[in-house]
Amino acid sequence: MSEIAEIIDALEARIGKLFTKIESLERNAGAVKGELDTSAALIKKQSDEIEQLKSECESLRMANSLLGGEENKRDTKLKINSLIREIDYCIAQLSD
Repeated sequence: MSEIAEIIDALEARIGKLFTKIESLERNAGAVKGELDTSAALIKKQSDEIEQLKSECESLRMANSLLGGEENKRDTKLKINSLIREIDYCIAQLSD
C-alpha cells in the first residue's frame, strides 16, 4: 500500500507542477496578447499617419505644379484634364 501512496503523491506533485505551468503560460499569453494589441494600435496609427502624409505630399506637389515651372506644366495640364473628366462624369450621372 505504501507504493500506491508514493505513486499517488508523485502524481499529485506532477499535477501541481502542471497547474503551476498552466497558470504561468496563461499569464504569459495575456502579456503577449497585450503587447500584440499595443503593436496593432501602433501599426494602425502609423498607417493613418502615412496616408495623411501621402495626401499632404500630393497636395504640395499639386500646389507646386500650379505655381508654375516648365517641368510641372505637363502634370498640371494632366491633373486639370482629369478633374474636368471627373466633373463631366458627375454631371452625366446627375443628368440621368
